[in-house]
Amino acid sequence: MGSHVLVPVDGSEESLRALAHAFDLEDVDVTVITVVDPFDIDPLTPGLQSPLGKAGLPAYSQEWYEKEWENARELHADLRAAADDFDGAYESVVKLGNPVRQILRYADEHDVDQIVIGAASDDPLSHVLLGSTAEGVTKRAKSTVTVVR
Repeated sequence: MGSHVLVPVDGSEESLRALAHAFDLEDVDVTVITVVDPFDIDPLTPGLQSPLGKAGLPAYSQEWYEKEWENARELHADLRAAADDFDGAYESVVKLGNPVRQILRYADEHDVDQIVIGAASDDPLSHVLLGSTAEGVTKRAKSTVTVVR
């Protein structure tokens, strides 16, 4: 068993480059994590990320949750196909909550040796992983963090 590498992925080019980098590492097992964030984390842009249209309020719409979980499952299915040529163990998980907290919690609970994360995304509509996530993970992680541009 190699080093355990955690890669947060939201489908952005930056996160996919981070995953490609992780696949290029030697003797590693990779876990991909996607975190669905039900809060609008940009209070200056009401409704940009909250399906309720109110900044800072959780999105309690069952349809919204179902759509986001399905999007994450589809992303993970596509990524699993890309992992066919990868030699190490591969796993994927989807979590709900604050991305930084969920990534760090998963890393702590599963003895992650390294987190490989994409740099800030230019996509203002990203629901899952933003530049502030990479910064928060880098500042608070107990394990090594590699930021990929």
